[in-house]
Amino acid sequence: MTGALKPWHIIVVVVVLILLFGAKRLPDAARSLGRSMRIIKAETAGLRDDDKDLAEKADAQAARQPLPGDNEPSPSPVVDPVERVKDR
Repeated sequence: MTGALKPWHIIVVVVVLILLFGAKRLPDAARSLGRSMRIIKAETAGLRDDDKDLAEKADAQAARQPLPGDNEPSPSPVVDPVERVKDR
């Protein structure tokens, strides 16, 4: 058995739904299901955008932070005290 959905399967499901809920309630149920799907789609897109924004902020912050050795002052030249006396 391949598990493919045949046209008669769909017809049986539609008939059962009409018998259970009635013809008047089905359009309202389909409409509310469509609204719910749109809300879920919008919320998941918002979550993806939030994740992308957080990743971009983290990348920007990492780019701004200097490397560990960059903050050290450059070494000052070592002057021998004997040479100071000679210069005077």
